[in-house]
Amino acid sequence: MNARAEQAKALKFNKAAPAWLLLSAVIVALDLWTKQIATEALTLYQPVELTSWLNMTLAHNYGAAFSFLSDAGGWQRWLFTGLAAAVTIVLVVWLARLPAREKLTGAALSLVIGGAVGNLADRITNGYVVDFIDVYVRDWHWPAFNLADSAITCGVILLLLDGLFLATKKQPEKSS
Repeated sequence: MNARAEQAKALKFNKAAPAWLLLSAVIVALDLWTKQIATEALTLYQPVELTSWLNMTLAHNYGAAFSFLSDAGGWQRWLFTGLAAAVTIVLVVWLARLPAREKLTGAALSLVIGGAVGNLADRITNGYVVDFIDVYVRDWHWPAFNLADSAITCGVILLLLDGLFLATKKQPEKSS
């Protein structure tokens, strides 16, 4: 295959990508909406018990996952903003170039993109990410999280399952 054909193949875009990006947009909208509801209905760091294992607790996360670097003095806002933006761009390009038959990977990428953009919007507008879901067992609390975090986690799990268990079953694309 000559260089021009290779280049054309590399630039081929997935026709399903707009639908996957629509799913990402729905995740972003739901995430921002639930964060707005939590911000209006809850008092910062005051838990509201829903069940024996679930509270709604408004929290402001200035760091990354598990509040990593949350007390670093402010520079981490721009580090995490830049990282989230860069990762989102890479994932959107990956999604755009993904073969249409790769539905599980497309769904996984759209979940991660939607979650990343939801938290990125918070970080840009507020300087922190709004968290409010507080899951616990007795005195052990999982760090508070939000819908965007859940979407990212589900997307990463799907990517891992796809890569570990389904990748060997996929047929390579026939070249013409």
